[in-house]
Amino acid sequence: MNEDFTEIKPEGLDRSPFRMIGTEWMLVTAEKEGKVNTMTASWGGLGVMWGKNVAFIVLRPQRYTKEFVDNANTFSLTFFANDFKKELGYLGSVSGRDEDKIKKANLTVLYSDKTPYFQEAKLALFCKKLYAQAYRPECFIEAELSEKWYPQKDYHTMYIAEVTKILAKD
Repeated sequence: MNEDFTEIKPEGLDRSPFRMIGTEWMLVTAEKEGKVNTMTASWGGLGVMWGKNVAFIVLRPQRYTKEFVDNANTFSLTFFANDFKKELGYLGSVSGRDEDKIKKANLTVLYSDKTPYFQEAKLALFCKKLYAQAYRPECFIEAELSEKWYPQKDYHTMYIAEVTKILAKD
């Protein structure tokens, strides 16, 4: 563990997940065959499922990071100070297929128990995958959500993952 971070219990996380995910955004990061990829996300959540502290994220099929999350047993969710908004915007708009976007964003990859995260983050959640399922159009109770968010029928896959560790900077 990096000395800049302190481990906290999930129950000790006293920040609004609505603000953290929906407004401040997060990076979803995983490793595949020795390579790390990340993407910015603003959809997801934190809670309790199956007696475990969990995070849930959703990834569209065309996102390169999905290949990494599918290939790994773990991934990280990292959160940054507001002065990283430009980098998060960039990481959400450029594909890691085309360039080393982590290097171009000047982020430093660290590892905790073989799961990549970033030195520059203020908070890192380490997640172990428990469940994955692709959204299906017939499951939408409000059909207009499917029409609005999936005009190309590129439905997200939802991942539910146990939060196994949280590291925070003071």
